[in-house]
Amino acid sequence: MNVANNLFEIASQFRIPHIIESIYEYGDGHINDSYFVKTKGNENPDYLLQRKNKNVFNPVPELMNNIFKVTRHLQNKIKLKGGDSYRECMTIFPSLTGDYFYLDHENEYWSMCLFISDHLIYQKADTPDLAYKGGKGTGEFQYMLSDLEEPLVDILPGFHDIRYRFMQWDRTLQQDPFGRRSGLGKEISWIESRRNEMLDFWKLIENNSIPRRVAHNDTKINNILFDTSGNVLCMIDLDTVMNSTILNDFGDAIRTYANTGREDEDDLRKVTMDFEIFRAFSKGYMEKTISFLTPLEIEYIAFSARYITYEQVLRFLMDYIDGDKYYKIKSRDHNLIRTHAQHKLLQSMEEQYEDMRVWISGLI
Repeated sequence: MNVANNLFEIASQFRIPHIIESIYEYGDGHINDSYFVKTKGNENPDYLLQRKNKNVFNPVPELMNNIFKVTRHLQNKIKLKGGDSYRECMTIFPSLTGDYFYLDHENEYWSMCLFISDHLIYQKADTPDLAYKGGKGTGEFQYMLSDLEEPLVDILPGFHDIRYRFMQWDRTLQQDPFGRRSGLGKEISWIESRRNEMLDFWKLIENNSIPRRVAHNDTKINNILFDTSGNVLCMIDLDTVMNSTILNDFGDAIRTYANTGREDEDDLRKVTMDFEIFRAFSKGYMEKTISFLTPLEIEYIAFSARYITYEQVLRFLMDYIDGDKYYKIKSRDHNLIRTHAQHKLLQSMEEQYEDMRVWISGLI
């Protein structure tokens, strides 16, 4: 299918109340393809058309139903408190068939949502104030969804499940399809030396000691929209919203917010966990979540940063051994560079772990 020639036809399959003027590619997403839908009339809103990556998200209809359940719940909460549900939450639109997706003639899935105008997106939380606002935004998202009882479909089985990752890891080490395991004794020991500790944490989720709630599962700061004054509008990119421990959201936020280097930083001297960013994010986060978190969730908040970062060390190293099948690479050693950078970040978290725990306990 020639996408450029069919975008108008695809967009016309959605129930949007305005005339489309133009459609063009938008953003640089690594998973979905996004297109800005400009409508006629300066006063009319615009829209965002997305082709969902069915190779990553499967099944897409259930994914879109997850998003519908979550956004409907959020919009009702926002309206009750007198907010603007069209700016403080994503709004998705049904197709002509009533589904929240359109399946084209090439069996590609599409979705349509309202484009929230006059927003800012930050790629890095480089100040404590921004980290604090990000923490509040993430915590508010979780708070508003803490009483959503409708089950969500697990469209990414095993996501953040370390037992599942160890099954993949053990199989990859055994098969060693590209002969890369040799010479990685040090890196493999990083994984094995922490295996039992990570499984002990995961057991608390498996036996429901730590509850499963609605989690975003991808809480980097560029998945939050801010208004032009720098205040949080809403969380976006809800494709990964599922039932899991919300500690994943806290941990992944710290992994991305507080890293002083790049995820693939080759100068390890630049990589550490910025404790001031950690403090700021967790302060904002706890202000919004303290009312519903259980004591055991609070006890493991700081550990969740270590857990998620460890998972990334494992996944980058596993993908390197497996021939770089999952993550896009820029060089043969790219995944190995990522492994080393994330391990350095993990070490920094471990060195500061007691201080992290003390800070969290002081926020209760």
